[in-house]
Amino acid sequence: MDIRNIAIIAHVDHGKTTLTDALLRQTGAAEEGVSMDSNKLEQERGITIYSKNAAVYWTPSTSSGSPQAPTKINIIDTPGHSDFGSEVERVLRAIDCVLLVVDAQEGPMPQTRFVLKKSLELGLKPIVIINKIDKPAADPHKCEEQVLELFLELGASDAQSNFPVVYANGRAGIAVRKLDPIHPPTGGDLTPLLEAILQHVPPASTPEAAEKPLRLQPFNLGYDNFLGRLAVCRIYEGVVSKNQNVFVKKQGQAARAGRLSKVFTFKGLERVDAESAGAGDIVLIAGLPDIDIGETISGAADAKTLPAIGVDEPTIKLNFLVNNSPFAGREGKFVTSRQIRERLERELEINVGLRIDFSAMDTFVVSGRGELHIAILLETMRREGYELQVSQPQVIMKEENGVTVEPFEEAVINAPSAYQGAIIERLSQRGMILQNMHLHGNTVRIIMEGPTRGLLGYRNQFMIDTKGEGILSSRFIGFRPFAGEIKKRPTGSMISMTAGKALGYSLWNLQERGVLYIGPTIEVYVGMVIGNTAKGDEMQVNPTKGKTLSNTRSKSSDEAITLTPPLPLTIERGLEVMSEDEYLEITPKSTRLRKQKLT
Repeated sequence: MDIRNIAIIAHVDHGKTTLTDALLRQTGAAEEGVSMDSNKLEQERGITIYSKNAAVYWTPSTSSGSPQAPTKINIIDTPGHSDFGSEVERVLRAIDCVLLVVDAQEGPMPQTRFVLKKSLELGLKPIVIINKIDKPAADPHKCEEQVLELFLELGASDAQSNFPVVYANGRAGIAVRKLDPIHPPTGGDLTPLLEAILQHVPPASTPEAAEKPLRLQPFNLGYDNFLGRLAVCRIYEGVVSKNQNVFVKKQGQAARAGRLSKVFTFKGLERVDAESAGAGDIVLIAGLPDIDIGETISGAADAKTLPAIGVDEPTIKLNFLVNNSPFAGREGKFVTSRQIRERLERELEINVGLRIDFSAMDTFVVSGRGELHIAILLETMRREGYELQVSQPQVIMKEENGVTVEPFEEAVINAPSAYQGAIIERLSQRGMILQNMHLHGNTVRIIMEGPTRGLLGYRNQFMIDTKGEGILSSRFIGFRPFAGEIKKRPTGSMISMTAGKALGYSLWNLQERGVLYIGPTIEVYVGMVIGNTAKGDEMQVNPTKGKTLSNTRSKSSDEAITLTPPLPLTIERGLEVMSEDEYLEITPKSTRLRKQKLT
């Protein structure tokens, strides 16, 4: 069978999953309402967190009307957020072409640059999809020019720079090869995109490769309660079969024997039990409990290993601890150190970008790619019934040639030009250096570089500074010499000095001093952080104090209390605003900030 392997890459929220869903529906591989983003967290946040496999079968029409064999197109939908960039890098090694999706209004963004650079370095020739052409401010031709500039800036070859372009409206399921500026497309389907895939994506295999001894390589991992560890693999040579004896080898190490218990191929969004699969296909295998990313699975012990697949190192770390607050054990189902440890060990089976140090008895040092990477893990554990507390995220420092280095990031900000002064001033105080600035009408694009420490805890402040109208994206650009001390937090904490239920009268008096995280009737304990102060000083407060009653008639103005709605403390916001001497307490129903020493 003719097979094509593609990955869809894009910046977060540029529409790649919506486009993939439309492809699945129009080829009959999925029903209406079925989405690649099936995880509840992905649906709630509107982003792709885990890369996913799907396969569609498409038969092109011919002018003669003679029947043709269908072509299988393996599609891998990849995350768009920089915290999950290591997922994208692994996927790129297993496919033959990328569909680069770019928003017709926003143009190329930081993650666009990151994933495109990786694909160009691997010699892939992208198909560019200018998506969301139905947006009111969309400018497809300007977007195409910006994409070409980005290709040239990244050192693309002549063949790579001469990329095919497809204009699309993923939500409507429409694609065209030529765009009429006067009469934009209002009907049609994604046939032009499918034709472009068959025309420009090389076949995944050759007859010669199918005759060679078996060699395949895992680029992603999964876990099944019945089958154990699973591996998503690209078959480079030969045929893989169920119950086949194989050898697993890592470069520089001896081969170890194993046996495949199951082989699955993909059809639509479903995995299909298969007896065998041939060269070029992407399969899911079971039966190798210690399989890892980038190892070579072969039919012979002396087979040559395939080039290794690297995984990006983490950039931040924090401690996971047993919850020991006064409210510990009230809401959680899994609260002990052993239960938390077992859950983290299971996470390592599938989350290859994560590193965990289990050397301490009750404190586990978890390292990840960014705040969102860690927040997704914590939110998943919370929903599963786990209760724990975590420390403030810290960047991971390294020693290179006797010099202390730290992770640096590039930040790209799109915001109304009225806020550019506040944004640049705030980020400059955090060690970021202005690299470029472009003004487009009333909108400004600011590009700055600096240490990751400067961006930790800034996103919430950014939303306040831009009144919610700004977009901040960042990408890891490497390790550089330590940039010196950075004062990140201009606010202090409001710390409860009493235990009990918060009362509206107390909160009414406190709300003038800063921002509150709680409302009336919420239970508090001594040492719990209930808000932040406008100034940098910490403040001991009594949120349980009621109004003193007397026989004297009070004024009507004293009776009316107007409370400002509290700022909900989510896991991500908590990780951003917490200070070094605080813990974030996470339970299935609550998220609280507290001092490490309560009294």
